[in-house]
Amino acid sequence: MDQSFLLMLSNLLHLHNHLDPTSSLLSDAHSPASTASAASPTSLLTSTSAAPLLFFTIASVLSYVASTRTATTNSSPSTPPATASASASASEFSVSAFRALSTERIWAMEAPLRDSQWRSSYGLSYPVFTTVVDKLKPYIAQSNLSLPSDYAVAMVLSRLTHGLSAQTLASRYSLEPYLISKITNMVTRLLATKLYPEFIKIPVSRRRLHETIQAFEELTSLPNMCGAIDGTHVRIRRLPNDLNNSSSYRCRHGYPSVLLQVVADHKKIFWDVCVKAPGGFDDVTHFRDSLLYNRLTSGDVVWDNVMNVRGHHVRPYIVGDWCYPLLSFLLTPFSWNATGTPAQNTFDAALMKGRKIAREPEPELWKEPEESGPSPRLLENEKSLYYFGENSRQTLADDLYQRLSSR
Repeated sequence: MDQSFLLMLSNLLHLHNHLDPTSSLLSDAHSPASTASAASPTSLLTSTSAAPLLFFTIASVLSYVASTRTATTNSSPSTPPATASASASASEFSVSAFRALSTERIWAMEAPLRDSQWRSSYGLSYPVFTTVVDKLKPYIAQSNLSLPSDYAVAMVLSRLTHGLSAQTLASRYSLEPYLISKITNMVTRLLATKLYPEFIKIPVSRRRLHETIQAFEELTSLPNMCGAIDGTHVRIRRLPNDLNNSSSYRCRHGYPSVLLQVVADHKKIFWDVCVKAPGGFDDVTHFRDSLLYNRLTSGDVVWDNVMNVRGHHVRPYIVGDWCYPLLSFLLTPFSWNATGTPAQNTFDAALMKGRKIAREPEPELWKEPEESGPSPRLLENEKSLYYFGENSRQTLADDLYQRLSSR
């Protein structure tokens, strides 16, 4: 996943665990699953700290493009640091300075330069920023906040993008730290409760499902694919004292983390998110504890776009790597080292195209190792789902190989 995206998530966890007095990590990593949202962390985060995590999902939905942050300083060597900071607060971060930038200067810039500058400061392009503000403004207005809505949202986005402390923002914006925390909690909670349900949805509508399936088929030549699932570790800078010796948070890469699981469409837009497990857990355990798994295994989600492939009925499915179980709604590779038949290996190659929807290589530093080894152990309630998944996978493999061979 994108380096800046993971950095923002890590910064956010750090902020809310150690700077906001109203949120903290729970020590119980095995509490009952929540049914409120697919992204509601039940074993790791409190309800107040769940909201900021969902913000980054919304940012992805709104086509967030991370950019390298830059740091500049205009203070001279002879200027004392405190004086320089106070001067910066008065000139660069005041309401009047923000208003001059956003309403006067911004539209005089060329779009690429404008959006690059805005992403550098707030993590979003200017048009996306205004969309977020427009949707949140009515709710912020009800809070009787003494700051303009766009200014408050910009301040919170700046904090989330760069991992700034409440004290740092307080000095920049000439506000009290407690007010920074209050505004941060308010805006992130609004993002989670008002924007999240609007954008993070399983594609069940006929139009959206058809668009997603068609785009994946153009990419992979496989019919009825509607999403790609994957997980990654989000680093936690520091665990609370009572969890410092807990091995459940230490991931296989050697650092403390929590697991993030997402399902994305062909545009890299998330349509399901789950953050429920410490980093020491594996992906399949996290998946089986997710609301998405429960909804798909129970039949709560109905995809009626059934296709006839070589006499077999194939329903829409998502694709995952070797660490996920093969199920009727989740297809995985036949093998991780190309040891299958020609038809199976061809299918595996096509499936992996669907999983790498970014169409560009990841930096080696951030590339996670390919999953290998035996497939996950099936649960008793999964055996019938495995049977249908196995038939669908083999049918799709044979059909794809025949079509490609006849060209």
